Amino acid sequence: FPMAATDPQVLALAAQVTESREQDIPLLLLKLKGILSSPSLGCEESKKIKQDIYDYGLTQYCLLVLKRDHSQLRGAWATAAQLAEILSHCCVGLEVKEDREEFYKKFLPSSVDTLLVLGKRLQARFVRAIKDKEKQDFLHWFQIVTDAICWLIGGHIQLAACVLQNDRFLQLLITDDVETAIIMMFMLHNILRINSSVLLEVDKETLHSVLDELVYKLSSTTNPAVGSAATKLLLLVAKFCKQLVQLFIARYKGLKGLLSKQWTGKGFDRELNQLLDLLYLEQSNGKGEMQKQHQAACIIQAVWRGYQTRKRLKKLPRAVTTIQRSFRAKREQELQHLAKQKEDEALKLQMQLQRQRAMRLFHERQLALLQVVHASQVNKYMEEMEEKSALTIQRFWRGYRARRIFHQQKQSLKEYKAAIIIQRAACKFLEKRRRRRPLSPWKEPKGLSDEQRLALQQKVDDYIKLHPASQMSEEMSKELHMQAQAKLAQFLLRTRLDQRAAQRREALLAQVNTDVELLMNAPGLAETTEKDLGAFMSRSMPVAAKARQTHNTMLKYTRWPWWKKLGDEFMEDNVIPDDAVNTELETLFIGGRK
Repeated sequence: FPMAATDPQVLALAAQVTESREQDIPLLLLKLKGILSSPSLGCEESKKIKQDIYDYGLTQYCLLVLKRDHSQLRGAWATAAQLAEILSHCCVGLEVKEDREEFYKKFLPSSVDTLLVLGKRLQARFVRAIKDKEKQDFLHWFQIVTDAICWLIGGHIQLAACVLQNDRFLQLLITDDVETAIIMMFMLHNILRINSSVLLEVDKETLHSVLDELVYKLSSTTNPAVGSAATKLLLLVAKFCKQLVQLFIARYKGLKGLLSKQWTGKGFDRELNQLLDLLYLEQSNGKGEMQKQHQAACIIQAVWRGYQTRKRLKKLPRAVTTIQRSFRAKREQELQHLAKQKEDEALKLQMQLQRQRAMRLFHERQLALLQVVHASQVNKYMEEMEEKSALTIQRFWRGYRARRIFHQQKQSLKEYKAAIIIQRAACKFLEKRRRRRPLSPWKEPKGLSDEQRLALQQKVDDYIKLHPASQMSEEMSKELHMQAQAKLAQFLLRTRLDQRAAQRREALLAQVNTDVELLMNAPGLAETTEKDLGAFMSRSMPVAAKARQTHNTMLKYTRWPWWKKLGDEFMEDNVIPDDAVNTELETLFIGGRK
């Protein structure tokens, strides 16, 4: 609560609101109207009271009550309308020093939205009301709410754009009811008088929606009150916002005729004539500008057409050549098509004649065979012919079906092969990643608690008691230590030798694989060049000499006379005795290493 001196009425009301039940708060808040309208208050005292009301949260209480269901309040809609008026009077003239952003950015826009919601509900109740007394009451309360909104905008001009851009304001304005429509247009009239440039601050969609609704009311009704209000609004917009007059002429082309024909002599001719004068004056100025733009456009078009014509004339010889070439190509294509069509027709006719000739020869042969065959063998012969024909038909049908199934399964076979390739690649990728996967980092074992350490020590002591160690002398301990060291040294030496042997085997395998790959990819003897010989020659001179000696030995063996090969009758021609080869290869090593 504030430390400065507070008005006793505000303080007492705040205490009552705090201690009262929720349903009694709206009636207590109505006392703020008497506090604010006291005739003894000056300007400074009024500001001080409004500041106290806001600091004690009574203004926020009014906003919260207005957000509730108004039909459940005591006094219902009359209480809601009076609270709306109190809320607007509490906010106007209030200068918040602390939390200014909270007040101007959140509280005031929320208050405007709440008042518009209340106005929308009152408008709906007024339209649905049947009795005249209810309609008058709802219209009166609706007037109070709209006046409260105008009063609030008068104290805070920045709220004008917020009101116009609110969807509920457009819903209130877009109505077919005459009384509420006139009140809304009067409210818009007051907003424009408070902030004349508000229509230039809102977005184009909102501006067009408001102006469309005003022009629609002029075109869809014959009520003089609605026409007068709409005309005065358009006149005010045209006077305050000169930029929008051109929008009237461009967007609403039949507006001048509508105003002059339908609304002349309806009691507001002075405002009507002023609006028409503004529209005609802007149109005359616009015509001169349009005439200049038209002349400039004609000059630009003439220059462009001249440029295009000169460009087309330069390209004319090339175009003629292109047309002739395309015509000759098309004519040649047509002639080829006609020749192919004639060939196809001649081939079809020839095939038909050959088929007829074959059928005639077949029938003649059948008649000749029937004359030769004995009468008792005719049925047997016919059955054999039918069986052969059936087999032929079946053979062709099976071939056709097999080809069709193959074409159908060709795509699935291709997909199956593609799946195999993808799976093979994925398996290789996973295997490479598994090999490259680093070892899991060493995790430090969890420490033992005191209880676990005591239990483990107890188990060790029990085990030592059950299995006492044999006594050993110092000499025996040293001898056992020396034996352990010797065995450890032997193990390490054997491990090192095994590692070297494994490395040597891997090197030999790599060398063998390389040699095998070279031999598999070696070109034929007819295609071999001197450059290819270097790939098959060893870099070690002893190995090369031994290989040359072995080759000469093999050549000698192939040249032996037959009587030296009598023991090899059952050997294959390309197999050489192992003894002859081993005697020459016993000192040959792969890769030039022993």
